[in-house]
Amino acid sequence: MGGCCRWLLWLVISVVSGPLCAVEPAQIRIASETWEGHTHADGSGMAWEIFRAVFEPAGVQLDIQSVPYTRSIGLVQRGAADAWAGSYLNEVEQGVFYPRWNYDFDQIAALGLRDKPIPSLDSLGEYRLAWMRGYEYQRYLPNLRQYREVLRRSGILGMLEIGHVDFYLDALTEVEDVLSAASQPERYRVTQLTKLPVYLGFADTPRGRTLAELFDTRMDSLVADGSLRPIFQRWQQPYPFD
Repeated sequence: MGGCCRWLLWLVISVVSGPLCAVEPAQIRIASETWEGHTHADGSGMAWEIFRAVFEPAGVQLDIQSVPYTRSIGLVQRGAADAWAGSYLNEVEQGVFYPRWNYDFDQIAALGLRDKPIPSLDSLGEYRLAWMRGYEYQRYLPNLRQYREVLRRSGILGMLEIGHVDFYLDALTEVEDVLSAASQPERYRVTQLTKLPVYLGFADTPRGRTLAELFDTRMDSLVADGSLRPIFQRWQQPYPFD
């Protein structure tokens, strides 16, 4: 009799819990650095609009957190967030999972003084470079040997002026934001180098993988029917899926 009861109890638990485990989360917690025009702290920005277009029609609401980039990764690895924005593919290897689809591209650019040679992808390795901590450009751009990571963009112009570095690398929008603070912007040159696809990095958990699968499924549809194109047009950004 005891064995029969245990079997019945197992059957009831299986029937009740099985469908619940398959239910998609009603919320996704996305952490991101604050990037002008993309992920404003007030919830506006092109990237937030893209994520809402992906998740909200599927019944998943966004819960956003604005934190420094390296902290956003840590939140995902610790399970305190479901995904972080602005990652390059396989940039982080531990505790994260990448979807098939990127959601945008970064136009990578170099900022330097005009008296420096014009850099190219082939010649970057000859120069002393700087970029924001955690961006890992050495993994995606060829032959980079002399580089340093910085915590704040506010000191970049000074580093270039006194010759501590030759070029600062970042997404074009961020380079332009740094340059906007220069008292003599004509002394600087911005050189566009290449494009890198930008991803959401998800927590490598059952919940994170469920959300990543939903992201890919929704992106399949949204790219196919062109639904995301008006978002890029509204923010005056090139459409990355042509």
